[in-house]
Amino acid sequence: MKMNRCTGIIILTGICYPLVNGFAPVTVWYSNSHSHVHVGKKGPLGLQAENGSAANDERSCDVLVLGSGPAARAAASLFSKRGDRNVILADKNFDKPWIPNYGVWQDEWEAVSERYSMCGIDTLNSINRKWEMTDCYFGGSFGIPTEERFRVNRPYWRVDRIRLQDVLTNHNCYEVIKANHESKMIGLNLFSPPDSLVHDENGSTIRLSDGTVVKAKLIVDCTGHESKLISKNPEEDGNVEAGYQIAYGLTADVEPLEEGGEFGDCIGPYDKEAMTLFDYRTDHFVSDSVEEKKATADPTFMYAMPLSGNEIFFEETSLVARPAISFQECKDRCMTRLEHLGIKVLKIKEEEFCYIPMGGPLPARDQRIIGFGGAAAMVHPSTGYHICRALIAAADLVDAVEMEFKEFEENGIFNPNRAAANAYNALWSPSNISQRNFAVFGGEFLMKQNVVGLRGFFNGFFRLPQEMWAGFLAGWPGLPNNEKHESWAVRMLFGVTFLSKLPPAVAADMLFSIITTSLSGTALIQSVTPLFGNPLGYVYKESKKQAGDVAAKSEAKQMMTKSDVVDFLPVEFNESSAK
Repeated sequence: MKMNRCTGIIILTGICYPLVNGFAPVTVWYSNSHSHVHVGKKGPLGLQAENGSAANDERSCDVLVLGSGPAARAAASLFSKRGDRNVILADKNFDKPWIPNYGVWQDEWEAVSERYSMCGIDTLNSINRKWEMTDCYFGGSFGIPTEERFRVNRPYWRVDRIRLQDVLTNHNCYEVIKANHESKMIGLNLFSPPDSLVHDENGSTIRLSDGTVVKAKLIVDCTGHESKLISKNPEEDGNVEAGYQIAYGLTADVEPLEEGGEFGDCIGPYDKEAMTLFDYRTDHFVSDSVEEKKATADPTFMYAMPLSGNEIFFEETSLVARPAISFQECKDRCMTRLEHLGIKVLKIKEEEFCYIPMGGPLPARDQRIIGFGGAAAMVHPSTGYHICRALIAAADLVDAVEMEFKEFEENGIFNPNRAAANAYNALWSPSNISQRNFAVFGGEFLMKQNVVGLRGFFNGFFRLPQEMWAGFLAGWPGLPNNEKHESWAVRMLFGVTFLSKLPPAVAADMLFSIITTSLSGTALIQSVTPLFGNPLGYVYKESKKQAGDVAAKSEAKQMMTKSDVVDFLPVEFNESSAK
């Protein structure tokens, strides 16, 4: 159930750093400057851009996007194509190829692609493997035979990451500066070093690592969950500490199991025409061994994508934990499982070390920098799904900000504070926050479970009507089946129905968690009942002008003017001060 995977270390800066080579870099047109790439024809604020510029210069734009992962390039693309804005994207790792193995449900990717096709961006064909069905293994508990396969008849696709990166890059609409920001948030809208990032009434000015100074009406931070620019709201009810999805993965050629070098229909137990989403079995460990006890207490599962011929992607994954499980533990379990299944690895083509913070506090209100993607805590708190959520939300982000740009075009007034608030409210409306709080509870419950509890949980989960469980996994407006989770009433129906599908022991544990969570705060109750109203959103509230008591000041002015002993007015009570 993971959306962000890569060879190397991931998510920290919004782009992946490969440990192995093997993929050609994205083709772009380089400018004469070593630090700038020109991939767009529009210059800043309507001026024609040249082929880049030298370092230590000053640039202007409507929107500056920080980062160069899927969220960043999607936002930059849509601001340019959908909003026709002058956009600069800044990231020193812009040239690095994406390495994650992105897995998506077919209907979700089609929904994303429909939105992007309206802007002339073809994401639908950024797929290199399709499976018509998805398999799971939950055997070993609750009377389920170890070898029993649970088949989910919902198609699953693998994103062609190189093609998607190309699609979100090479459409002549935004400029790239290959440099990072150097600022660190030290308080709400305050940053260090001094003058590295400052706000004024017209926008923001930021200094990049190559010396370039960019003046932008808005800055969108897509540098990941551990952004240095975004203030968070840890004290608010429902904002719990992040959990972590950790996984070790490998793309490998494996040895055929049949004579003559033929594979038949399976690689080990895994059907070549199905994507295996979960294998939570632990029969590959010696009974009562230390390893089995560890795997029971801190569960991991196998995720398998048969690619072509004898090539397959395996990943041993800890769904969500706090603290995180070790990468070495995941790798050791992966190799033990493959050996038990009789799968012999001939050649490892890629290794992947997956680190995904899930959940965590939402962005603080009233901040000027717009967090997006991981920087806005948009990763699904229970599953780690992200890419479809980020891509579909980018369109909503752009639409919200466009209202402010149109106000500027019509009346010459641009309010960056209002634009930022509108952007955040489009991402985290009260309704969406309430839905997220429900998913946060799910993530917290999953972290409590040992492998027995997780087998029972997911065996019941996938026995729900598909639109119910699919809506929970989507968890974002605009994705298919999300309407099954958008209101408190349908979430309550989901919860009651889900409890009826669970083994009694798991259902009892969930009821206990519901009670204890509800006693400690209102977020869960608010998400499944009409009690306590809606969570506080991000709607813009104009700051009150500090005019003081105008009547008193006016009276003082009149009296001092008439006074025979007052020679001057200490404060000029002019017309503007009374407004």
